[in-house]
Amino acid sequence: MPVTAAEKDHYPGWKDNPLPDGPVGEAIAYGSRILAHTPENAPAYVGNALNCTSCHLNGGRTPWAAPWVGIWGVFPEFRSRNAKVNTLQDRINDCFERSLNGRALAPESREMIGILAYMQWLSRDVPTGKNVSSRGFLHIKSTLTPDPHRGARIYAQKCALCHGDEGQGSYAASGAMIYPPLWGPRSFNIGAGMARLNTAAAFVKANMPFGQGNSLTDQEAFDVAVFFTRQPRPDFAGKLDDWPKGGRPEDARY
Repeated sequence: MPVTAAEKDHYPGWKDNPLPDGPVGEAIAYGSRILAHTPENAPAYVGNALNCTSCHLNGGRTPWAAPWVGIWGVFPEFRSRNAKVNTLQDRINDCFERSLNGRALAPESREMIGILAYMQWLSRDVPTGKNVSSRGFLHIKSTLTPDPHRGARIYAQKCALCHGDEGQGSYAASGAMIYPPLWGPRSFNIGAGMARLNTAAAFVKANMPFGQGNSLTDQEAFDVAVFFTRQPRPDFAGKLDDWPKGGRPEDARY
């Protein structure tokens, strides 16, 4: 379900409003640049070609693409993956280490402060502790066993034009990434949320092909997701520490 007009009016983070003047506005702008062009603006912390906005579309404003609108006020939050109460800084670093196949930001670093400033700005006027509608990913179900062979055909027809025949992504002449690689050494590692079948299928269903979200059936989304999530990708060194108290989801890669 998309964000309603009333929600957009009530929570202005859904809109691209002017930034405040002064140091806070500068920090927000810097955080936005990091999130949109991550390898260029935080090279010491990134180990692949992806940007944060490769998954959190439109600067974290797209419904059902893990939007950041409202995210400021829902942390600290318990996560079963590490069986701890996590801060927002923890959650950001989780993405840097997994989705970006990189390393954690120092909590007091200029990069972390900029990212937090941007997420707080997107969350302005969202009540603390309130989950906005369309947080995270849309939950869908597969009626048949997901089939990577069907998925390969869908990928060739619907996805390869942007993401490449071999999942390598597409790049500008300058080398900047245009569409992210979906597997291989420049993509997310096996510890990333997008490496999980259910998460990948939900993202595909709501958002892909780009600009044509909800054009695939639920089953097609699962088929193409099982195809690309099973492809080779970087390992994650910390995988043995995940789900220390149980609760490992059935679609985890390890």
